[in-house]
Formats: sequence, structure tokens, C-alpha cells
Amino acid sequence: MSTVRDLARQSQAAAGTKDRETWLGLFADDAVVEDPIGPSPLCPDGLGHRGAEAIAGFYDTVIGQVEKMHFAIERSYLCGDEIADVGTIHLTMPGGHTVQVHGVFTYRGNDAGKIAALRAYWEFDSVMA
Repeated sequence: MSTVRDLARQSQAAAGTKDRETWLGLFADDAVVEDPIGPSPLCPDGLGHRGAEAIAGFYDTVIGQVEKMHFAIERSYLCGDEIADVGTIHLTMPGGHTVQVHGVFTYRGNDAGKIAALRAYWEFDSVMA
């Protein structure tokens, strides 16, 4: 039986290989992506990207703009239908600039085996400094 950890790994793999359709297909229609949580230039109102259309927009404007993405998960805590991954996302941006996003990345699954919420705890200003 698959767990939300399996969903998290599938999400991370699909983002890393730039497989938009697979990544989007992992989410419930009413899911939310908060990456990072709270207001930031990626989500000025801080309410997250809610629903399939908004999550597709997040993919296109954030993940889709990254040249390379690799998740290095150091620790992972599975509790019921949620998981918290602690680690670093290594990004290569257009032009070759690299960025490391250190944080806690949480996923909540639903009864249908889809991601209901992806929430990322990382400090936007620190990463962009």
C-alpha cells in the first residue's frame, strides 16, 4: 500500500525531471500548494495556490522556470496521512546560477491517494540573499 511518503517522492521526482503532467496529476482537484508558506513574491497574498488551475500556474511560473532541480532529503517523518521532509532543494536557474533552499517540506494525502496539501517552510529572503 502506498503512503503519502510515496506521493512526496513521486512529486519530487516529477519536479526534478520537469514532468509537468505527472506532477500535476499527483494533486487533488482542491489541493493547495504553499511554497513558501505566507506572503512572498511567489504568492503575494500568502494564501497559497488553491485548486488545479492555480497549482498549474505555480508549476509554470516557478518549477517550469528552473533549469534543474534536485531534492536532498536528510530526514523524513511520516505521521498518518502527512509527512515532513527536512532537507535541501538544489536549483539551477537560467544562466547557471545555483540556489539552495533549506527547509521543511510537508505533504498531506487524501483518501483518494492524491496530494491534498504541499506546504514548504523556508525563508524566501534568506534564499534570495
